[in-house]
Amino acid sequence: MLEQITPLVLTYNEAPNIERTLQQLTWAKKIVVIDSYSTDETLNLLKQYPQVELWQRAFDTYAQQCNYGLEKVDSEWVLSLDADYWLTNELMAEIRSIPSTNPINSYHINFKYCIFGKPLRGTVLPPRQALYRKNCVTYFDDGHAHFVKTQGLTSYLKNYILHDDRKSLTRWLWAQDRYMIIEAEKLRSTPLNKLNLQDKIRKQKIFAPIIMFFYCLIIKGLIFDGWLGFYYTSQRVFVEILLAIHLIEKDLLEMSQDR
Repeated sequence: MLEQITPLVLTYNEAPNIERTLQQLTWAKKIVVIDSYSTDETLNLLKQYPQVELWQRAFDTYAQQCNYGLEKVDSEWVLSLDADYWLTNELMAEIRSIPSTNPINSYHINFKYCIFGKPLRGTVLPPRQALYRKNCVTYFDDGHAHFVKTQGLTSYLKNYILHDDRKSLTRWLWAQDRYMIIEAEKLRSTPLNKLNLQDKIRKQKIFAPIIMFFYCLIIKGLIFDGWLGFYYTSQRVFVEILLAIHLIEKDLLEMSQDR
């Protein structure tokens, strides 16, 4: 199965992460990397891996970057990865064991979120369709997130991807602010009856940060991960507060313009 797979990786200033990801992909004949004009050491690190085929494209949306990357893949299967993903040996063994005659067209893979390299008990990240037949998928944007529209049968793998982002807190804050601006616009422009329950709660501004706090610590059990669990919970609560602030700002701007 592995010889039929091309890893597809998006990068932008991923020097703290990209080597750990590429070290798990030495089995790949070709790795397609779509870089959004990194200005750190990312490009120099990529050049150390001869199977990397590097393409650069100005970033507009994640879905457009991924669809562009699919055009550069010539294998039957694609393994779509972020630059801070770590593939475990167990996951690779499971992928290797998939028979070539399998009728499944795509596989969802679960995550274990890591803080400073240590996996947590839980995460708010949903499973991602990360392994699929190239000709059976198209990416589309949904707020700041991106998803895969798949033709045919889908399934789930049992093992995990480790999400282990080592970039600085400053970079994380910068990224979350960009994401929440996009997410706020999505919530404001989408009719309430077309939002899912989570987004309906987020649109109310007040309740989402409180719910996220208890969801992470109690429901996901992160209270048992000590300060690492509290760190992750604080990040997720902060994101919900940031989204609420952007929504409130937009409301206040509209009110001021109506006067």
